[in-house]
Amino acid sequence: MSKQRKDAGFKVATALFETEKAIDGALAAAATMVGIMPAARQEARLAATIGQEAIDRAIDTVTALGEARRAIIAAHDALARVQAQVGLQEVNFGALVDKPPYPKFGLRVVETRAA
Repeated sequence: MSKQRKDAGFKVATALFETEKAIDGALAAAATMVGIMPAARQEARLAATIGQEAIDRAIDTVTALGEARRAIIAAHDALARVQAQVGLQEVNFGALVDKPPYPKFGLRVVETRAA
């Protein structure tokens, strides 16, 4: 494997992981904000109609960040295929551990028990 390919792969992987982390952080922050907004309205003893448009837009933001997260996961999978195509080995960064393959499963019925 050439040094150029290895260096390029490292740059792309580093940028990918930074992007994944940024999206997750933004999603967590936006979700926290959505949770705080109605509670703050109640604490301020305001009518339920006050701030609804702002809550709607904040929820839209969470939805968009969820879509961004789904897209970066798809990009990650596509880059894994590129990695194999160009002969780069898997790399473990820092304290990260090897991840198992993404599970391909759906919902299933489980036995219920009486309490």
